[in-house]
Amino acid sequence: MTEQVADIPARYYARMGEVLLRAGVDLFSVLEKVGLDPQLLAQPDAMLRIDQIEAFVMAALQVSGRQDLALDTGYALHITSHSSVGYAMLSSPTAGQGMRLLARYFRLVMPAFSIRYRHDAEHIELVFEPARLMSKACLMFHLEAIVAATYIALGDLLGEHLQAYDVFLSMPKPAHIARYAEMRHVRLHFMEWWTAPGIRMRFAPEIMDRRPVLADPDAFRRAEERCRMLAVNVLASGKVAGWVAMMLRESTDGIPTLTELAQTLNLSTRTLDRYLTMEQTSFRKLYHQVRHVRAKELLANSHLTVTQVAYELGYTDLANFTRAFRKQEGKSPAEYKHVARKNDRLTRLESMVTT
Repeated sequence: MTEQVADIPARYYARMGEVLLRAGVDLFSVLEKVGLDPQLLAQPDAMLRIDQIEAFVMAALQVSGRQDLALDTGYALHITSHSSVGYAMLSSPTAGQGMRLLARYFRLVMPAFSIRYRHDAEHIELVFEPARLMSKACLMFHLEAIVAATYIALGDLLGEHLQAYDVFLSMPKPAHIARYAEMRHVRLHFMEWWTAPGIRMRFAPEIMDRRPVLADPDAFRRAEERCRMLAVNVLASGKVAGWVAMMLRESTDGIPTLTELAQTLNLSTRTLDRYLTMEQTSFRKLYHQVRHVRAKELLANSHLTVTQVAYELGYTDLANFTRAFRKQEGKSPAEYKHVARKNDRLTRLESMVTT
C-alpha cells in the first residue's frame, strides 16, 4: 500500500475548527479524538493527509450535529485564504484570467480535488472533481464547502459586478437546503443521478472580460510568478506527474510537448522524463490520458463533428482516432457524442425545471 503524503493545506480545516468553536463545540476534544495536534492547525503552511482530514471532518460532523457545517466552513474562506493563488486572482486584469489561473494552479489550493476550465461561445464552466478517495459523507462535505467558498471568492473578486450563475452538484438536496438561499446570484441544481461526483459551475461568457475590484496587471504578474515557483517545488515532493498532467490539461494553446514543459520547470527533457519514471508513469501515458479526456469534452460540449474533434486533437486520420477512443472508452466517438448530448439535454431540462 502506498504511503499517504501530507500535502493538503491544513488552513482550510483550521477554519472549520473556528466554526466549531463559535458553535460551542469542544474543539480540543475533537482533535484529541482523531489524533491531531492543535498546534498543527495553527501553522500557516501545515499540511494534512487525506486520512487525517477524513477523520477530522467525520468527527466534527458527529460531535457538532451540524448538517450545514460545510457551508459555514466555506463561508469562512475568503479569496485571500488561498495563499498566493488567491492574491493572484484578486489582482488579475480580468475575471477570465483569474479563473484560468485558478484552474492551472488549483493543486496549490486543494490537491484533494482537480478543476477544469472550459470556455466556448455559450458559456464558461468550472468543473470540480475529487482527486482522492474519500467516504461519501466526507465527499458531500467538501462539495458543499467548495460551492460556498467559491461563492465567497467570486464576491471578493467581482463585488457588485458578479452576475447570476448556475451550480450543478452531484448530490441530493440536503436537509438544510434553506441555507443555500443566502447565496445571491446562484441558481442551484442538485443532480443526484450524475454518474461522476463533482460540481459544475456555469457562467455567462461576458464574465470573462469583467475587471476585478482590485485588478493590477503588475501585481498579477508578480503573483503569477510566485505561483509558478511554488508549483516548481513539486519536484522536491515527488508529485511531478500531477503537475505535468495539470499543465497538459489546462493548456489553452494546444497540448504542450515534453520539451516545452521541461523548459517551464527549468529542467532538461531527460531529467523530467526521469522524474516521471520514478513516479511509475511517462509523458506519453499522461499525454494520451489528457488527450482522451479532452476528446470527451469536445465531443460532449462543442458543435464540432467527430472528424473536426480528431483533427483538433492532432490526429491525421479519423480511423486512428476512432480506434484509440474506442479502446479507452468502450464505444466509438459518435456513440459517446450521442449519449453525452442526450445527458446534456436532460441537464438543461432539469435546469429549466429547478430555476
